[in-house]
Amino acid sequence: MADALTVIPTSVIRNLSDKLYEKRKNAALEVEGIVKQLAVAGDHDKITAVINLLTTEYTYSPQANHRKGGLIGLAAATVGLTSEAAQHLEQIVPPVLNSFSDQDSRVRYYACEALYNIAKVVRGDFIIFFNQIFDALCKLSADSDANVQSAAHLLDRLVKDIVTESDQFSIEEFIPLLRERMNVLNPYVRQFLVGWITVLDSVPDIDMLGFLPDFLDGLFNMLSDSSHEIRQQADSALSEFLQEIKNSPSVDYGRMAEILVQRAGSTDEFTRLTAITWINEFVKLGGDQLVPYYADILGAILPCISDKEEKIRVVARETNEELRAIQAVPAEGFDVGAILGIARRELNSEWEATRIEALHWISSLLYRHRSEVLSSLNDIFHSLLKALSDPSDVVVLLVLDVHAGIAKDPQHFRQLVVFLVHTFRVDNSLLEKRGALIIRRLCVLLNAERVYRELSTILEGESDLDFASIMVQALNLILLTSSELSELRNLLKHSLENSAGKDLFVSLYASWCHSPMAIISLCLLAQTYQHASAVIQSLVGEDINVKFLVQLDKLIRLLETPIFAYLRLQLLEPGRYIWLLKALNGLLMLLPQQSAAFKILRTRLKTVPTYSFNGEQFRRTSSGNPYQILHHMPSGSQITEDGDGMQDGGNSHNGINFALRLKQFEEMQHQHRMHAQEQALSSNSSTTSLSKEVQRNEEPRRPSSSDTSGPPSRSSKRGPGQLQL
Repeated sequence: MADALTVIPTSVIRNLSDKLYEKRKNAALEVEGIVKQLAVAGDHDKITAVINLLTTEYTYSPQANHRKGGLIGLAAATVGLTSEAAQHLEQIVPPVLNSFSDQDSRVRYYACEALYNIAKVVRGDFIIFFNQIFDALCKLSADSDANVQSAAHLLDRLVKDIVTESDQFSIEEFIPLLRERMNVLNPYVRQFLVGWITVLDSVPDIDMLGFLPDFLDGLFNMLSDSSHEIRQQADSALSEFLQEIKNSPSVDYGRMAEILVQRAGSTDEFTRLTAITWINEFVKLGGDQLVPYYADILGAILPCISDKEEKIRVVARETNEELRAIQAVPAEGFDVGAILGIARRELNSEWEATRIEALHWISSLLYRHRSEVLSSLNDIFHSLLKALSDPSDVVVLLVLDVHAGIAKDPQHFRQLVVFLVHTFRVDNSLLEKRGALIIRRLCVLLNAERVYRELSTILEGESDLDFASIMVQALNLILLTSSELSELRNLLKHSLENSAGKDLFVSLYASWCHSPMAIISLCLLAQTYQHASAVIQSLVGEDINVKFLVQLDKLIRLLETPIFAYLRLQLLEPGRYIWLLKALNGLLMLLPQQSAAFKILRTRLKTVPTYSFNGEQFRRTSSGNPYQILHHMPSGSQITEDGDGMQDGGNSHNGINFALRLKQFEEMQHQHRMHAQEQALSSNSSTTSLSKEVQRNEEPRRPSSSDTSGPPSRSSKRGPGQLQL
């Protein structure tokens, strides 16, 4: 300091800290001249002493005017040094940078002015301080004082000019600082950062594209800024980078893909659109680099397919098709399990379009990478079954396509049907609302006979008898009405003629025993009319309940549809199809006379001609009543199932043991009756004592020995044409 005082007059020392700007300015000019003389003389020791004096006594002084004078003095000293200033920058620049955070706004302003003048002198030599200068400018760009902001902007433009022409700038050292600052939310700072990114990207010798993953997320953050200008600047910068990516032979797609995937889920519409647009270009350009990221990319695309914004939906669908068209293999890093996980997750999406595309992906993977998908089957099978309850029919049909693809293997076919039955058991509403759709589609995809045989095998041993009855009734209705099962019906019609029909009839019979009406329908379809009549005759009072009558009503109406046209035509030959007449009359006798079904069936039977009977066997009744036909059969005559002759007394035909089948049916119905009784007892046991007393009071009075006026007792044995009442 002593050396400095010997070269700087006392008046200059005093005026540097004066409150008047003009005096400080004049003092600084004096300092400039003194330093210039010392530089010419090469006396750098005294120059160092002068700079130390300006730093310690002025720039770090607690007095604001001293700090202002010190900053002006340092700038003046630098100007005086001219070309030799570089060797003293380590002393000059740090105190100026320190003043950028001064509490006094005027000091901060003079710091900007001082550094501006210093930068004009040293130009590229001050690049070694670039990160500190950048950090200071970043803060000053959001300064509360408008004059300081204005000064900072002037300094910023000069620094940009110097950097763009310098060959000493290190982008590697700068990027960490930029990445750190990119998360700042202040709009002025954001404008400052985008401006620097744009400038640096314009410099040919600076590879900003190589460092794009470090600040890409920050740029996307700015797309949702409240300021339209900032959004526009960020979008412009991103568009420029995307164009560079398209023209660049080497790009790190992977790191950026992770960022884009996150941004595709942004709540901001413009951010989502930009992110999905970038992903679209990456899928087209990225090639093998993106294979490990396909699952993440798919996770971003699928939700966007259902976006409320049409532009996003269009780009997302295009990207999805591009991605699915790529023929990647696990050996290249293609993670089938991860893709399946994403598809499974999106099966729970609230949007139908997304669920549909998720199923398309599962189907596509199943076709291309079957073994890998099957190895992950346990992870997705439950979700696929759950999707059968989807409110969209399109989704359900696609789920069934996937299930059918899986079920091509026998073990998976069995698993599918077992799980399907289980699902119907625990969710009766699914069976009611979607049962027909599901079963019919599976029959188309997996062969109707195969599906029905497997279902029958499972239901035959079903412990839940109520569910088994409902399920069989549903399957029976589908069998009788669905166009997809026409071949199965044709096969059953020939049960008495060929082994294939017989095997199917026997296979279904075991489970159809859960429902009397299903068995009767099956027999009518298979033209085993004599057995149908025997089944009807075997029914007891407990079997003929409301549920039975409802099912019978449906059957009578079905008999009038084109499906049973062959049966109605057979009524033209009552002599040949006597057991058909007997079966239909049996059904008629079970129906309440006032019901619509009774009237429909009675009307149909009235049209049966009687003149076609063989005159030697039957005689036409005088009344023409078709119900009397059965009473005019010759004594001891036996008619087989189709009326063409006798065979085993009507107990077997084409290898079908009908006596055994009837026993099987009766045993199953006995189980159902016992089950119903157990349910009734269980229900009764839970009632109150009062309700029990009321029930006892309502029991019918037993007839006494004196009640001799009642009808005679009936035998429990029934004739071949009688029903027990």
